[in-house]
Amino acid sequence: MSGEKRPEWVPQNAGSAFASWVRSGVSEVANAKEAPPGLSHPRRKELSLPDFLSGFEAGDRGILARAITLVESNHPRHVELAQQLIQHLLPQTGDSIRVGITGTPGAGKSTFIDALGTFLCDNGHQVAVLAVDPSSSRSRGSILGDKTRMERLSRNPSAYIRPSPSGGMLGGVARKSRETILLCEAFGFDVLLVETVGVGQSEITVRSMVDFFLLLTLTGAGDELQGIKRGVMELADMVLVNKADGENRPRAEQAAAEMNRVLHFLSPSTPGWTTRSFPCSALSGEGISHCWEVIHRFVTLTRENGFFPERRQKQRLEWVNATIVELLKMDFFNHPAVREDLPLVQEKVMQGSLSPSQAVKELLSVYTK
Repeated sequence: MSGEKRPEWVPQNAGSAFASWVRSGVSEVANAKEAPPGLSHPRRKELSLPDFLSGFEAGDRGILARAITLVESNHPRHVELAQQLIQHLLPQTGDSIRVGITGTPGAGKSTFIDALGTFLCDNGHQVAVLAVDPSSSRSRGSILGDKTRMERLSRNPSAYIRPSPSGGMLGGVARKSRETILLCEAFGFDVLLVETVGVGQSEITVRSMVDFFLLLTLTGAGDELQGIKRGVMELADMVLVNKADGENRPRAEQAAAEMNRVLHFLSPSTPGWTTRSFPCSALSGEGISHCWEVIHRFVTLTRENGFFPERRQKQRLEWVNATIVELLKMDFFNHPAVREDLPLVQEKVMQGSLSPSQAVKELLSVYTK
């Protein structure tokens, strides 16, 4: 058969039906520069600050995506350019409503965000969804399936979905996600939905960067309350019992009532605001408009009593402090002398010949010299 060659291991009497043949394919290219037209992959042009600014002004979402990738990068050159960009865009930020969304496993966060985001887009809002995933510390990857789970919203021209890998470092989540929020606001999105995967510390991280925090849970309040940490409930400005549809609706109403009895004894997350629980169905859309009414009422109240701008100011200061800690930590572990001494010090600590406190003192002494 033309286009085939017989390897040495193929029997001499093998016919055309023999299972393993090697077909001749594209000839090997000795040098990438000599690759035929259409097969080469030229590097994308590195964008300058004016490129990014003009892209934002033109509403180019490709430029927005590259700007977010820029702030997520840890390369020193990228970090410097990202900070210049954010500084230039800062006057155009701050006009959005930032909503954090967390929930118990299986509560349907992505389906709920799909429903709420679609409702907002249909009512004239520009919605950005940021999915904060504290990534696996082993793979340094993140769950990037949000676009497939938010089918309607991902196709809506008024919405933008951006999963944000963190590299397994919650400090990285806070800094990069806050900077992504600023970029999305400068681009023109007026509602930001920040989803957390709900693994404990990440809820506190997201709470520190949003105006309104929503907890999504399921029916069966008696059992569900056992799986919800009190600290998480105290962070919430509203609790929604999802999947309140069909035969499940009476149970969802009962769960919401049970949740309200618990919330009555907890300190509210926002002074002057009473956290309430309501049933909703992300599948049918029932309760979605009421959810937004509650959020809008919250924003109106906290702007009138001054807590809204006060919370934003405190969050900016928390951002400063968290960034200082993060950068000092990075600088400490990247210090040449620390990197040289660290393995030996760790070995002594594991063997029990050096106390952890003394180990820290020795490493800090090396770092400060």
